[in-house]
Amino acid sequence: MAEIVLFHHLLGRTDGVRALADSLGIDGHTVHVPDLFDGERPASLDDGSALVKRIGGDVLDQRADRIVADLRPDLVYAGVSWGAAIAQRLAQTRPGARAALLYEACLPVTGEWAIGPWPDGVAVQVHGMEQDPFFGLEGDVDAARELVSIVGPDRGELFVYPGDRHLFTDRSLPSYDAGATAQVVSRSRDLLARLG
Repeated sequence: MAEIVLFHHLLGRTDGVRALADSLGIDGHTVHVPDLFDGERPASLDDGSALVKRIGGDVLDQRADRIVADLRPDLVYAGVSWGAAIAQRLAQTRPGARAALLYEACLPVTGEWAIGPWPDGVAVQVHGMEQDPFFGLEGDVDAARELVSIVGPDRGELFVYPGDRHLFTDRSLPSYDAGATAQVVSRSRDLLARLG
């Protein structure tokens, strides 16, 4: 069974993020859902961005690093939107990662915003909506295409869903899309099963 760390989006550790974690753990996987905002629940994405600036990116990275430091190294890193960037950073820089599940965001692996190269043997799935202004229309989908081409078809997958919603995988928000989320969860569980 896999051990997964799922990082929340800019609205914090909502009930919808917890529900997504429960769906990923249904086959017996252990899923940790840390709260990097220490209980704060921003009311909007703009409020979430302001909170990140107030706390500081370095402090938030340190919080994430401390959480995973106490876990075994062979983790699956997962994240939704803002949390996907944290998951991707850890998958790329922390030795032992097994896979990354990147929901509704993807950082480039080359160029100005790149963290560095993708590590050999680490699987990745990226999921997002084609007209999502923060994914399909902002360049994340292009970064995802590049990433999966580098990783290769055996270990890299990109799934683009019809629609224009951001945070569609969070059932506690108006942007939730049950059908698309069911596909995200099914495909993620398939990857987890392949990891053994």
